[in-house]
Amino acid sequence: MSQTKLERLRALAEKTDLNDRALQAFLDKGGAQVGDAHEHVAPYTGISTFLRAPLQDGFDGLDIALLGVPFDLAVTNRPGTRFGPAQVREMSVMAAGPKHHVSGTIPAAITAFADCGDVPIPNTYNLDLATHDIEDFYHTVIDSGVVPLSVGGDHSISYPILKAVGRDAPVGMIHIDAHADTGGPFNGSRFHHGGPFRNAALAGVLDPERVVQIGIRGRTEPHWDFSYDSGMRVIHIEEYYEMGFDAVLAEARRIVGDGPTYVSFDVDSIDPAFTPGTGTPETGGFSPREVQALIRGLDGLNLVGADVVEVSPPYDQSGNTALVAATMLWELLCVLSVSVAERKR
Repeated sequence: MSQTKLERLRALAEKTDLNDRALQAFLDKGGAQVGDAHEHVAPYTGISTFLRAPLQDGFDGLDIALLGVPFDLAVTNRPGTRFGPAQVREMSVMAAGPKHHVSGTIPAAITAFADCGDVPIPNTYNLDLATHDIEDFYHTVIDSGVVPLSVGGDHSISYPILKAVGRDAPVGMIHIDAHADTGGPFNGSRFHHGGPFRNAALAGVLDPERVVQIGIRGRTEPHWDFSYDSGMRVIHIEEYYEMGFDAVLAEARRIVGDGPTYVSFDVDSIDPAFTPGTGTPETGGFSPREVQALIRGLDGLNLVGADVVEVSPPYDQSGNTALVAATMLWELLCVLSVSVAERKR
């Protein structure tokens, strides 16, 4: 190596600015609400929050609230999702930006968001009352003009959330899951994690003709008649691969159109080889990369909320399931931020 080349390399090593000018400008303004700035932040220190977002009590000044819903009274198989938000917080320190490496979105540059803690659920032994507890809390979120991005908890939480999000006008939905979750009452209760979207449609807060359910598969198919009868578009995992990604995404975007749309992602949509830590695993699912692509493909839609559900840490001590969930939480934050910023203009 010539002396000239060596001196050039040494000069490069002293450079402090990033080649990424947009990110550098954000950092120069005192950014890095999510992720590292110029200095490394040890991921194992401090209080764990979703995506290393600031912790905030209340919703003042926020556009998006990151919320945990530690709840699993409504599971039909393996419990443990009450521990989901805590483990997703812990693992999400490794999933955050500050800049999305594909879309270039810097959420903290265009929206204000924070981890607003866990939804209080006083009725921890009563499924019906607990469902109302969750709904009541989300009405305060919507009253504050804030978009909720939630981490469960079992999938039953989507119903009370939608009761608040869709209270003024029914919303459409992109639903990524192994199960359609439109079953009727099980064992004397309709508030189970296999029926939130049937409940939401019957409550008038979810428009079934603007719902697309992607990745559906498995032995519970006989429970999903309501999806077909009500006009929901069900794309089984087999049809997904027959159609191809581009066609599925185009159809999903066509179905929801430009109306208000909610996104619900269940980790069991992904094959249990990647996400074993869930209550109702179904073999033959997506890879994490495929779901990342689906969520990125929602960029530009009129998104009014989202959730990530069914992480059950007792069944995956490695934390990989929670890491996948945290990664999808980051993807959702990015597309939500763009949508919120567009509405603010």
